[in-house]
Amino acid sequence: MERSRYLGAVEEESAAFYAAVTAVPLDAPVPSCPGWAVEDLLLHLGTVHGFWAEITARRLRSPNEVEERSRPPADELLAWARDRTAHLHAALAEADAATTVWTWAPAQDVAFILRRMAHETSVHRWDAELAAGEARPIDPELASDGVDEFLNVMLLQPRFSSAPIEGSVHLHATDTPGEWLVREQEDGTLVVTAEHAKGDAALRGSASDLVLALWRRVGPDALEVIGDRAVAERLLARTTVG
Repeated sequence: MERSRYLGAVEEESAAFYAAVTAVPLDAPVPSCPGWAVEDLLLHLGTVHGFWAEITARRLRSPNEVEERSRPPADELLAWARDRTAHLHAALAEADAATTVWTWAPAQDVAFILRRMAHETSVHRWDAELAAGEARPIDPELASDGVDEFLNVMLLQPRFSSAPIEGSVHLHATDTPGEWLVREQEDGTLVVTAEHAKGDAALRGSASDLVLALWRRVGPDALEVIGDRAVAERLLARTTVG
């Protein structure tokens, strides 16, 4: 996806997020994030947006350079989070995507942050709308890119389980281009290729449902599961809610 598409997604998904969180009490539960209330979701996204806004705006080369800020009182939380989101969007809009900055990933540039924040915000927008009563699907193009980011970047992070999947899984978006094969090598590492290929299991569904299943917002029953269901479920079980 192009830089302008990521920027637009951050802006649009943020606006929808705030529309949803202001429609319900702060103590309303967030069904897709067990144990969280809307207040926790608001604090989380505001914190994340603020962190990456600082990294981007100040061209930081270390996370230790980010200034820690105290948690605002509940009656100031919404304004605090909105301000941090606005700061993020302004910083991303101003910075060249090729600018070198610190990230936790191999890609050390603003382009990584643009992509990560578009997907972070879209999933949490879905969380917020679910808490408010009804969640709209994520845009197919954005969701397909989110599946690609998840499989090629997020899935390899140490915070995810390294339990074996004992097979291979083909993922296929049915409403937009997007196919991936996840194969487990003998040493337990996962290899992801973008291709139409047969796996021990297959997960088919809308791009939105695929990315939401990877982030454990919906279960495998939201998708068409073909072949060895246990292999598919072991892939999904490697991920965390967050």
